[in-house]
Amino acid sequence: MTETDMQTRRKRLVYRANYRGFKEADMILGGFAKAHMETMTDAEVIMFEDLLGAKDHDIYAWIMETLPVPANYDTPLLERLRTFNPIA
Repeated sequence: MTETDMQTRRKRLVYRANYRGFKEADMILGGFAKAHMETMTDAEVIMFEDLLGAKDHDIYAWIMETLPVPANYDTPLLERLRTFNPIA
């Protein structure tokens, strides 16, 4: 994948993270994407893209630790999301 392709992918993910349709998820995922997308490794970008494929309410429950996290989503990236404060 070229650098231009990865930049386009990053921009699309920031957009997807901000317009999920579930306000709490929009705030956390969108805020996290805006704050960290440019410094994420390519592997983290792929993990984030994979995470965005899950249902909003599931992602929110995993972040809030009210549902167990499936192994494929239990990544260091999810841990970073748990500690992210969208209001700060």
